[in-house]
Amino acid sequence: MSRTHFPVTALGPGTRLGVWVQGCSLACKGCMSQDTWDPDGGVAVEVGDLVALWREAVARGAEGLTVSGGEPLQQAGALREFLAAVHAERDDQDVLVYTGYDEPEFDDNRRNAVEFADVLVTGRFDIRRPTALIWRGSANQRMVVRTELGRRKYARFLDHEPERAPLQVRADESGIWLIGTPRQGGLAGLERGLRASGLPVESASWRLRPPGQSG
Repeated sequence: MSRTHFPVTALGPGTRLGVWVQGCSLACKGCMSQDTWDPDGGVAVEVGDLVALWREAVARGAEGLTVSGGEPLQQAGALREFLAAVHAERDDQDVLVYTGYDEPEFDDNRRNAVEFADVLVTGRFDIRRPTALIWRGSANQRMVVRTELGRRKYARFLDHEPERAPLQVRADESGIWLIGTPRQGGLAGLERGLRASGLPVESASWRLRPPGQSG
């Protein structure tokens, strides 16, 4: 596990719990979460602890769950267990999962992992294909609505291009990290602003860290 955060307001509708897994071998050029690539980074977390965190977020008003990373489908078994537990207890909260895999690349394990997801955002980030579509990092990425709950909550966002991409910037003991999908050039602009504020961009989540260094 790389990190969790509540409230997330920049990756899906409403107020959400965000869960970022650790480890991704896809390593897309220009990825904004390079600190989540190293599978030896992050911390080991029991699925039961994540479920408890979800319950706490719901008690605080969470309207949905967003799972990103890292690559969630490279931890398919744990992801399925977590989403099944969320599905069993939820009311009107939706589940959004980001994956760098396209649907034709889903094997049985990957398909099973997202059985309880209402919406997927699929496809590798492609820095050569910018987009203004909300909650997508590049134009090749698809928002795949899989359930009636997903259709009700996401239909109006499928082709939505906001004037500004929703973003949240956070800082903790590990450095600076970003929630959202910035538009092309957005990270460079953010770095300029951070430097002007005297904050250390060397520890930002979109910079690759030495192997074994925790994010």
